[in-house]
Amino acid sequence: MISGRGSNMLAIAKETKFGKLKEICEIQAVFSNREDAVGLQKASELGIMTHVIASKGNKRIYYNSLLIDWLRSQNPGYIILAGYMRILSPEIIREFPGRIINIHPADTAEHQGLHGYEWAWKNKLETTKVTVHFVDEGLDTGGIIGQKTVDLTEVNSLEEVESRGLKVEHEFYSECLRKVLTGKDGKTQKD
Repeated sequence: MISGRGSNMLAIAKETKFGKLKEICEIQAVFSNREDAVGLQKASELGIMTHVIASKGNKRIYYNSLLIDWLRSQNPGYIILAGYMRILSPEIIREFPGRIINIHPADTAEHQGLHGYEWAWKNKLETTKVTVHFVDEGLDTGGIIGQKTVDLTEVNSLEEVESRGLKVEHEFYSECLRKVLTGKDGKTQKD
């Protein structure tokens, strides 16, 4: 699930074709809550089915109902949030317990919610972390699958912080997904 450019989705797609996720999983569909999400076009170019339910202009209860119906129709093994910029409602999380995974640009013990790289920049941190975690009903409070440090020494701008963080995200997310999908995260593998 994406809301924008889909850079993490593209990194995962690459790994399913040529890398650490090859023969372990496939991307069934790319979903966005925004019709103008650049990642949708990129997914289509890769031959991946896309689907949009616009969140803007729709009441949350209506949007959630449409989203749950669509997700049920897809019956995904896992739902991977890759830059999906909406908080999932409890009813969606309850519908797919233990099957929703997110990547967060900070240590979830130190910063939850939006703007993790901006938080690291404003606080002049020399390192930050990227956290991959299961989604629960809290905000970035689900069980941690893995964390990786991002070196921020000698960065000169927020853009540089984001660039370094995304470089880590693009590799690390697939590593964590591999752990989950092969049952090496301490949890039972889902079908």
